[in-house]
Amino acid sequence: MGALPGRDGPHVPSRPARRLPALALAVVLSLTAAGCTASSPDPTSSPPLAADAPSRPTDPDDAVLTTFSYGPRPAQTADLILPAELAEESGELRTPSGGEAPELPVVDVVVLVHGGGWDAVYDRSSETEVARDLTDDGIVVWNLDYRGVGAPDPLDEGGWPGTFEDAAAGLDLLPQALGEAGLTPGRVAVVGHSAGGTMALWLAARHTLPDGAPGADPLVRPDLVVTQAGVNDLKAAGAEGPVEGAVQELMGGSTSEVQDDRYDLASPTALLPLGVPTLVVTGDLDAVVVPSVATDYAEAAQAAGDDVTLAVIPGEDHLSPQNPRSDVWAAVRDWLAERGIAPAGTTR
Repeated sequence: MGALPGRDGPHVPSRPARRLPALALAVVLSLTAAGCTASSPDPTSSPPLAADAPSRPTDPDDAVLTTFSYGPRPAQTADLILPAELAEESGELRTPSGGEAPELPVVDVVVLVHGGGWDAVYDRSSETEVARDLTDDGIVVWNLDYRGVGAPDPLDEGGWPGTFEDAAAGLDLLPQALGEAGLTPGRVAVVGHSAGGTMALWLAARHTLPDGAPGADPLVRPDLVVTQAGVNDLKAAGAEGPVEGAVQELMGGSTSEVQDDRYDLASPTALLPLGVPTLVVTGDLDAVVVPSVATDYAEAAQAAGDDVTLAVIPGEDHLSPQNPRSDVWAAVRDWLAERGIAPAGTTR
């Protein structure tokens, strides 16, 4: 698979193009059907779906970060991160010397959705390193945050439906944010990790929701979606397994306890087909969201008619997608490149 050139991380000048090792390629399964376009956690509870300690977001190297708000609460924000050269060009376009307004450049965008078991203690800072990897290669990033569960202030509390409504509002703000930066959205790929993988698939499925449902009638419909070690079936995950508690806290109870259709409106598996090309990727050493969650979803999505690629990467664990030097992340970058997500300024 092809790969875009990039940097291993901060202050490293260059690296060779990334390739999946032969062993990894041996377990990449492409499932293709008719494609369509269009408070700290309790250590005794289920392990969080992303375990890095939170910190405030920082500017990736040689990039310009602007934070936008889609609501009044601190978590109702997203960072627009522009590669430095693009930021300079768009700034010039925002302040023309005179005459007609310039034609705004069209840019592809990768939307990042963080994990953390939907716990309010985690935030978008866990995506800082992979955001840097993207912007170092000239790709625009929208790093999305949302309210989680267990917040000290009730106004900051997420769960159903607030967490989902936040993710929807945050994605729908993207065109406005790009417009303010002097840019026009091109192709949009939503990439989520763990709990964020669930949200990424759900964001890609919003157009299937009935009128009046949380998140229905999207302004932005993703062109591509990636779930990295995602909880792709909330019904199954909420019934048993290591993330059972996190899912039930998110949804306000188990499937037998809640009396409405929230699981049907929230679980990506229940919303199939999405009609959006999908990469389902995980590590074979993931003990939090076990690999069968990925394979089961990929098989169900393929059977429903979706264009799906499944990649189970040897030697990678649950936190590997947060590491831009991992083979899991290399698989994501390669798939996005193959599907046409291009650096800003690339001739279309």
